[in-house]
Amino acid sequence: MATVDITGEQFASTVEDNDIVLVDFWAEWCGPCKQFGPTYSAVSEKHPDVVFSKVDTEAEQQLAAEAGITSIPTLMAFREKVLVFSQPGALNAQQLEQVVDAVKALDMEEVHAHVARSQAEAAAAPQDGTQIPDL
Repeated sequence: MATVDITGEQFASTVEDNDIVLVDFWAEWCGPCKQFGPTYSAVSEKHPDVVFSKVDTEAEQQLAAEAGITSIPTLMAFREKVLVFSQPGALNAQQLEQVVDAVKALDMEEVHAHVARSQAEAAAAPQDGTQIPDL
């Protein structure tokens, strides 16, 4: 599958409607982004079961801000709507293949259980910033 450009309006539905989504946050003026682009595209052709999307941070500044992008290129990977990888910097083909393979190999029952525990802990934490001492 080739890479697809997505906008802020398409971001949520792309992540929600697909099992595995990689997102390359990039900009036209970014040298490392231009170097990473062909690698990203080539690896996308080997994985038709994965959505390889691209977000132009210049055109989608609000989305980049909401995603916490402070350096480009930044690669994010989502599996079953959960962010499972986020790293700035260009990867070579072997490194990108390793990320794809690792995302595919995740035990998603374990990941979802971890997310649920984290959310429960966050909900139980005091909202005024005080710490609960360990007993």
